[in-house]
Amino acid sequence: MKVHLPVRQAILERRTYEAPAEGRAGKIRLDFNENTRGCGPAALRALRKLSAKEIATYPEYAVSTRKIARYFRVHPTELVLTNGGDDALRVFFDTFVEPHSHILICEPTFPMYRYYAEIAGARVQSLHYGPDMEFPFAAALAALRRKPRVFFLANPNNPTGTLVGKDVIRKLLRAATHTVMVMDEAYAEFSGLSVVPWIRKYPQLFVARTFSKAEGLAGLRLGAVLGCRDSLALVRRALPPYPVNTAALAASVAAVEEGTPIARYVRDVKRLRAWFARELQKRNVRVYPSAANFLIADFGKTGPAFFRKLERHGILVRERSHDLGRGFARITIGTEAELKKLLRLFKRNS
Repeated sequence: MKVHLPVRQAILERRTYEAPAEGRAGKIRLDFNENTRGCGPAALRALRKLSAKEIATYPEYAVSTRKIARYFRVHPTELVLTNGGDDALRVFFDTFVEPHSHILICEPTFPMYRYYAEIAGARVQSLHYGPDMEFPFAAALAALRRKPRVFFLANPNNPTGTLVGKDVIRKLLRAATHTVMVMDEAYAEFSGLSVVPWIRKYPQLFVARTFSKAEGLAGLRLGAVLGCRDSLALVRRALPPYPVNTAALAASVAAVEEGTPIARYVRDVKRLRAWFARELQKRNVRVYPSAANFLIADFGKTGPAFFRKLERHGILVRERSHDLGRGFARITIGTEAELKKLLRLFKRNS
């Protein structure tokens, strides 16, 4: 019996997104910008306390939303929780994007913007960061005059580490009068810059956040979308009734209420980021300024061989030859011991 599946053309025209997520257990994982120290003790205690009945029943969100809203210093009506940061981005396509809509991004950047856009059948206009990883401000202003449906801007950007300052963001928002502007602040804890306080002033502004990085909860998948109450009410229409699981709610609330491990981790990352950059520069590796928990480094023509050597020794980094150039890698700021092991192998490679 022949069966014909009526697949959407947008799906047929794209490949499956395949993240290199297998075979990484037990290795030094400096490739996914995870918190290599792990989550704080309060989150673990909260998970251990979950009862069989709590796991067997659908979650309730009011208490958790109120506590997480307090963490972000917003009203609960200005926040919705999502199944990870990726889901926080997907909801904008469900809410605002129709086939052939115009989407604006700046590449290289987080690939899920283009991924969701292609699935939605949207037209993607891509601007490009400069040779020194600088943000294309003039081109972005010009592109906003064409009134794209959504402008996705990661700040700090992944993979470049670029941070767009508040003055530039304000000018972009003033130009985006007919555009939904999504600030993806997955790494905001490490930059110290967030525009969450602006959501009431700019109804076109939404902020996407994740608990996968500073909070160390990537395995539980929790994200958030923040926006002014009236704008966020539109987003709520596109959400399923139970997007976040009970374990993620319990662990995230415990993590933000405990606070200290998050602050300590962010402080350590900033210190180690500066130290690691200096150590690489001493070894004639070009390092680009970063406001996130990772660095972009150019190891030159010997880079690919070095990255394979690291992998043989159980150290994973994210090679970026496909979008930044041969010899480039994005390296997560892990623990001091993890970074020192990488440096020892580089010395032996030189």
